[in-house]
Amino acid sequence: MEHRKACGSILAAAVLWGIIGLWNRRLMAAGLSPTSILMVRNLGGMALLSLVFGVRDRSVFRVQRRHLKYFFGTGVVSVVLFTACYFSCQRICSLAAASILLYTAPSFVVLLSAVLWRETVTRKKLLALALTFLGCAFVCGAFSGSLSVSLPGLLLGLGAGFFYALYSIFGRYALAHYSPLTVTLWTFLFAGPASLALVRPDELAAAFSLPEVWCVALALAALSTALPYILYTWGLAHVEPGRASILASLEPVAAALTGVLVFGEPMGASMLAGVLCVLTGVYILR
Repeated sequence: MEHRKACGSILAAAVLWGIIGLWNRRLMAAGLSPTSILMVRNLGGMALLSLVFGVRDRSVFRVQRRHLKYFFGTGVVSVVLFTACYFSCQRICSLAAASILLYTAPSFVVLLSAVLWRETVTRKKLLALALTFLGCAFVCGAFSGSLSVSLPGLLLGLGAGFFYALYSIFGRYALAHYSPLTVTLWTFLFAGPASLALVRPDELAAAFSLPEVWCVALALAALSTALPYILYTWGLAHVEPGRASILASLEPVAAALTGVLVFGEPMGASMLAGVLCVLTGVYILR
């Protein structure tokens, strides 16, 4: 039962990450660039988590200095660097190519977990990994003939996938000492300040002069940042990192369905095939 709850928690996190386009599109329409949205997301997540836990449970703020390296890993090395590589990849490659390269992350997690913790690489896991990656490729339009990848874009995309994968690795080490809530909070205590390197004051001032932007930013920080990281980290405490990362591949499917249901984007045969592949991969790991 605990295992099922953990898998459900990871899938819920993937869905909440997948609907991030609901907030990002509105923030971009208000004049924010992707890097500014990253900064708003990380600082907002940090502020929200700090406020909630400062009132409800201050014990999560107490960690040992020797363990700060794990949170530097989850917050700066993973959250900040993977997004920086991902946005840079999007600038020089197609969005589909960038998305597919990002979802090499489960492969990195499975490989690193096998090396670090002797996590068994089973046939079932390899099949699920292949199906979810193929599904992501379908959803992102890899077979439409418009995919373009340069060497710098390839390296940035693989870097995004690698740094994305490291959250599961550093997170597993941190979870050996702390609760999922502590790990999530300290991840953003590192990621938030590190994101200030991307600050654009004039851009932020213009956008946040609009009252509705504050509401959208709050939704981004709460529903697609703080909450899914809490859910994923809790699931990671009860599920192998490789399996957790594969389950999180539901995210692009959720993003695609959000585009179809909310923004009226077309759903062709390729996207439907991708959805079925990812869901089949998730079912195999049920």
